[in-house]
Amino acid sequence: MKTALVITALTLCVPLALAAWLWTPDKPRADLERDYLASPADLITVAGTPLHVRDTGPRSAPVVVLLHGFGSSLHTWEPWARALSVAHRVIRFDLPGSGLSAPDATGDYTDARSLQLLAALLDQLGVAQASVVGNSIGGRIAWKFAAAFPQRVSRLVLISPDGFASPGFAYGKPPEVPAVMGLMRYALPKTLLRMNLAPAYAQPDRLQGATVTRHHDLMLAPGSRDALLARMRQTVLEDPLPILRRIRAPTLLLWGAADQMIPVANAADYAGAIPNARLVTLPDAGHVPFEEKPAESLVPVLAFLDEAAAPAARPPSPKAPP
Repeated sequence: MKTALVITALTLCVPLALAAWLWTPDKPRADLERDYLASPADLITVAGTPLHVRDTGPRSAPVVVLLHGFGSSLHTWEPWARALSVAHRVIRFDLPGSGLSAPDATGDYTDARSLQLLAALLDQLGVAQASVVGNSIGGRIAWKFAAAFPQRVSRLVLISPDGFASPGFAYGKPPEVPAVMGLMRYALPKTLLRMNLAPAYAQPDRLQGATVTRHHDLMLAPGSRDALLARMRQTVLEDPLPILRRIRAPTLLLWGAADQMIPVANAADYAGAIPNARLVTLPDAGHVPFEEKPAESLVPVLAFLDEAAAPAARPPSPKAPP
């Protein structure tokens, strides 16, 4: 009888303990802002939606806009932003429901809404034209923006951009988001998140604990996980080729040779479609070279941006970040 009671107790306690370990509640927004907000002035409302925006560098300098990838935040660009801000005005922001940006007030997470927000943000900041840099889905937003608003994009940098069909992501219909993905709304242990972030690096040991903590903390912002799931469910890919062919801005394709998420072989599709594109491949780098190898990866970007500046007016190029 005693043995049966012990077995019953273990049967009940083990799942409860596992559930308690996995349960991951939201973090208070005040705590997140204390740790990750540089200034209260960085929280502004754009097109009816609160956004977290950082705008650094000389206001009279050429403008560079940095667009992060899925589940990331403007903090991912920190080493690049510090270096670029010496000679450029650098604008970066958290997409709605990412980082410190609240979920979109409209509930719309489509690419069309992202383009609307980017255009509205530039209008609000008084920026007529900028070089646009985007990684992954930020890259997809960047190339769509360059095609839709050619007069507003002087140069385009695409870092392993998203946009072509792949298994589970067909053109013309939303993806089938596995039901298990919905569980992240309730359970998101940091160890599990680290396992998902590591493949973005050619050398996973370069993934710093502080980076994992930042990703984890910001994904626990109130409403963030629901927004990320909504963005996935509302993503409807369209054939990129007709759109890419409309791009007129000189374009730099920057790709990690060891990218496991969007392989460098995909670069040929972009290079063949964008009229004025060149490819730089980064050896020993993965999907986020600006995090993994910030100094080396910024070198070709600085050179590319410098081409647009008049030699007489161009300030000395900053050193790449340490």
